Amino acid sequence: MGAGLAGSEASLRLARVGISVDLFEMRDQKMTEAHRTGWFAELICSNSLGSEEISSGKGLLKEELRILGSALLPIASATRVPAGKALAVDRELFAKGVTEAARSCPKIRIINKEVTEIPDAPIVVLACGPLATPSIASAIRSLIGEESFYFYDAISPIVDASTIDAGSGYVADRYDAGTGDYLNLPMDRERYAAFLEALLSAKTVPLRDFEEPRYFEGCMPVEEIASRGHETLLFGPLRPVGLPDPKTGKIPHAVVQLRKENREGAMYNLVGFQTRMTWPEQKKVFSMIPGLKDAEFLRYGSVHRNSFIDARRHLTPWMELRDRPGLFFAGQITGVEGYVESIASGLVVGIAAADRALGREPRPFPPESIVGALMAHITTPGSGRPQPMNANYGLLPEVFLRKKRDRKERKIEIALDAAKKFAATLG
Repeated sequence: MGAGLAGSEASLRLARVGISVDLFEMRDQKMTEAHRTGWFAELICSNSLGSEEISSGKGLLKEELRILGSALLPIASATRVPAGKALAVDRELFAKGVTEAARSCPKIRIINKEVTEIPDAPIVVLACGPLATPSIASAIRSLIGEESFYFYDAISPIVDASTIDAGSGYVADRYDAGTGDYLNLPMDRERYAAFLEALLSAKTVPLRDFEEPRYFEGCMPVEEIASRGHETLLFGPLRPVGLPDPKTGKIPHAVVQLRKENREGAMYNLVGFQTRMTWPEQKKVFSMIPGLKDAEFLRYGSVHRNSFIDARRHLTPWMELRDRPGLFFAGQITGVEGYVESIASGLVVGIAAADRALGREPRPFPPESIVGALMAHITTPGSGRPQPMNANYGLLPEVFLRKKRDRKERKIEIALDAAKKFAATLG
């Protein structure tokens, strides 16, 4: 259900191994608030699929997808337009190419119809995208529970732990109610004032036509909070109460808290720093925070309307509903963030659904690969509100080499080797 990036990739993968697919797509008959055409895999926000450099998470992800036989990556390469080190495409040519690939495949039957309920079939793939219609959204909520379905992405930036100047902060939990889970970066009054001024003057991403300039309180952009008053942040994400600085024994004027994003502590989340600022502005403004001057941002923050489920509670690493074998979710509704990540999710589901159709038990991708690491991350049980995730090196298992550059190169070698070995088992 759904012929976006993930649904198209999954359908073409299933067809490739000889499995017949009924592919439901409601466009042209009914459009979403964001789409403009009836072509499959229409790109909405940008025509860029991100960096091609293998030193980036998205670049490594593309290379793994090529190794694993992605159907959409060759179409993207065939319709690319100049974009420096990024893979950008002619949107229309790319979407038409994906549509033609599906329409010309004898194993795929395309049905232009809105699906309003989850089909009662042995194998179902829900790839309804981040803008699920009210009817199918209601069906999903009824299946997994209201509290597991979210309507906004409120994403805070993530930084590479090895690039943080940890000496600028201290490890502590508010009122010592924890086990040292947060790295706290204190600000004095003058630094806070400079940070606030830069935050309020930063450029932001314009709202899209279908988005309303209203947010749930839990999704409020940090700059929106700051606009409510000079000290509002001090009662929100920069609240210093209960966090005395061990160097002075006093409560700082403001504190930015960083929380571990994975068990290894290879990356940290800026707590409460979801934002609509442009990426260059985020780099400039957030680098003013003590300890983050030279930080490498693995993911920038955002706030935008999307539907996604709490995959940690409900999905296996191969995107199958734990309580209903044969029902798979694919694409951004699973909590992956980004075009190529959606394609990867579709490929994972296509392979797993094929296994299920052929009477085999699906297997997780190796966690040493960026595909496997991403799927494992979004499906690993955890507490708090889930946040969508993109491909980045912080997801990969840590390697212990002295030089940072050597560590990344070694991660690349391990990831590609794992992807090749897994691909060899697919036949």
